[in-house]
Amino acid sequence: MELRQLEAFVAVATELHFGRAAQKLHVSQPTLSDMVRRLERELGTPLLNRTTRRVVLTTAGVEMQRRAQLILDEVNNAAAAVHRMADGDVGTVRVGVTPPVAPVLAPHLAAALRAEAPEVEITVSRMWLHDLERALVEATVDVAITCSPVPGSHSALTEVVCGEDLLVGLRPDHRLAGQEAVSLSDLADETFGMPSEALFPAWALAHQDALREAEVAPPIVELVDTDLTSRKWAEQAGVDWIMTTASVAAPDMNAVLRPMAPPRLIRFMVHWIPGQAPNPAVARFVRLARTAELPPGWIRL
Repeated sequence: MELRQLEAFVAVATELHFGRAAQKLHVSQPTLSDMVRRLERELGTPLLNRTTRRVVLTTAGVEMQRRAQLILDEVNNAAAAVHRMADGDVGTVRVGVTPPVAPVLAPHLAAALRAEAPEVEITVSRMWLHDLERALVEATVDVAITCSPVPGSHSALTEVVCGEDLLVGLRPDHRLAGQEAVSLSDLADETFGMPSEALFPAWALAHQDALREAEVAPPIVELVDTDLTSRKWAEQAGVDWIMTTASVAAPDMNAVLRPMAPPRLIRFMVHWIPGQAPNPAVARFVRLARTAELPPGWIRL
């Protein structure tokens, strides 16, 4: 028994007319009649009573129509489910992010995925940089988003997808606080407050990269503030300035925030292992991370 035979019989049983059924299935009438006759021979009983004027279902035909329709519906549902899975319309995406990604970018991308593919389940976990490398390799997360490379993750693909402007944080009475923008070279001799590498390794690495790109090497002390926002940095004696971003900075920080001149970015990157992705929804999320509209003030790279 073949699906084509069941489709042919159900079409005739529904239309009660071989010509209309053949037209519906885009086959010739002799081909349609042959498929129905073969089905009847395999079942060993007539399913239709045929006359020159009409086609009528037998008792067996009524039962067969009901069961055949259930089978065809189930096959169609299975095909639709497979296509939805292949297109990334369903599935699960587990995203691991470092703390600087958590305030704005992670919820923004999660909301964009939910809007585009509402049946995809997405979970976002805030993790330390070194834990993310292990999580990627052990497949406990599908995608990592960081603001620095994932150490030791040679099997993962990495792509820089966006950036956010770095800002300089100064005390209100600092000599440069009144300027519209601040050059890092003007702060090269003043003590920079560096986020703790132990607490925020990705954030600290991003700050180090910015200093290296600007070719400045100011005196550095580690911030004692254990909050990512560095809300209380200005209370730490011996710190003259910090770096932050609009998405990380605390609204009530007692400091003046100024853009850098020339502008410098924190770069956010996506890491994933394609052959390890459990379902196509992961690839859909990665594509979205590359192309989705970004939060205000963020830049596509």
